[in-house]
Amino acid sequence: EVHLVESGGGLVQAGGSLRLSCAASGFRFDDYAIGWFRQAPGKEREGVSCISSNDGSPYYVNSVKGRFTISSDNAKNTVYLQMNSLKPEDTAVYYCAALQAHCRWSEYEYDYWGQGTQVTVSS
Repeated sequence: EVHLVESGGGLVQAGGSLRLSCAASGFRFDDYAIGWFRQAPGKEREGVSCISSNDGSPYYVNSVKGRFTISSDNAKNTVYLQMNSLKPEDTAVYYCAALQAHCRWSEYEYDYWGQGTQVTVSS
């Protein structure tokens, strides 16, 4: 019943933008924090951003600050990640995940995961 679905990935040139969506169902959205993680081939999965649906407080990894913006639409049970000024090093599979707590950086703290969406940034 619990389901998270990412969408919005694709191929974009360096300096371009993409908007990722994470649609949630099967749990009380307002009680959860939603995080975005990414994993490039041969690298560890890293936390990118997180938002608490309750108060809307956003968090970002240093490498994306000033370029990415996370937001939530509680009425639609959806979280967005607006990605601007994309760089080749942003290329990865992006996942959204949920936990019934405040935002955390460790992937092991999260209860539910989506299937991922590919983001590829060309030089």
